[in-house]
Amino acid sequence: MRDETEERDCVIALDVGGTSMKGALVDRDMAALHTVRRATPRRWGPDAVIAEIAAVLHELDRNAATHGLTVRGAGVVVPGIVDEETRTAVYSANLGWRDLPLADYLEGASGLSVALGHDVRAGGVAECRLGAARGADDVWFVPIGTGISAAVFSEGRPVRARGYAGELGHVVVDPGGEPCVCGARGCLEGVASAAAVAAAYGARSGRHVEGASAVAERLMQGDPDARAVWARAVEALGTALAMATTLFAPEVVVLGGGLAEAGGLLLDPLRASLARRLTFQRRPELVLAELGDMAGCLGAALAAWQAAGGRSSSQFPPPSLSEVAS
Repeated sequence: MRDETEERDCVIALDVGGTSMKGALVDRDMAALHTVRRATPRRWGPDAVIAEIAAVLHELDRNAATHGLTVRGAGVVVPGIVDEETRTAVYSANLGWRDLPLADYLEGASGLSVALGHDVRAGGVAECRLGAARGADDVWFVPIGTGISAAVFSEGRPVRARGYAGELGHVVVDPGGEPCVCGARGCLEGVASAAAVAAAYGARSGRHVEGASAVAERLMQGDPDARAVWARAVEALGTALAMATTLFAPEVVVLGGGLAEAGGLLLDPLRASLARRLTFQRRPELVLAELGDMAGCLGAALAAWQAAGGRSSSQFPPPSLSEVAS
């Protein structure tokens, strides 16, 4: 049974994306007591982004004090390549940093203890602990948004490889395809990301659309250009997930991000595409993410609680720090 002090405990959780930041004060029941959203000022350079992260941490810390809450630590998750062991943001093309000791800097700027993690892996931890993959040990969490990445869990542990694991978006699905920003050609991200689907529809139809959701709407209306673009994206995803299934045999693949908001329009043909490619392999269950755009923030909170040595009262006992903070 908790004492009165524990009832007033919380952690700060911050999910930093290329477009926006989502922050929250999260209690031991993993409930968000207060949330904030801020634009990520990436066009002003990496220094501006780091300064804004520190400013949001300060804002949340002040809000906690105003409401009589005791902050036990902070979890910050960022995109790109993150090495949790050295607490380093190794590389982010979107945010413009390389080999940045981000946790150390934020601790110095905020006075808080900071657990640093990767946004997608943190979201995967949250979906495994609190969301669509509860009870599964072998899981892929695949958010499909502006880009495509994956968080990989094998026998209940994250596969990190010093931050390099899970780059599903850069599996080559069309060797003769268009150049990718990574330097290769025909990467999955250039065919099946939400941004790529919208761009491909515009190029094929001559009609500009705002995002993949607009392409999905046209697909439901019987638009042949939307049908062709959507089918190409689904087949590319089927190819990549067949590779992942053959190599890692996931029980569950959790799909999130903008493209997954299409629901059955994506899941039904993708299930069929994957089934055509598999023979002896264990066939994963394809499901939609349950936590939405709060997955990364909740994963950051789990990391913060674990780093603080405290137990949240979520359904499963907390994994080790290296698991949660990844």
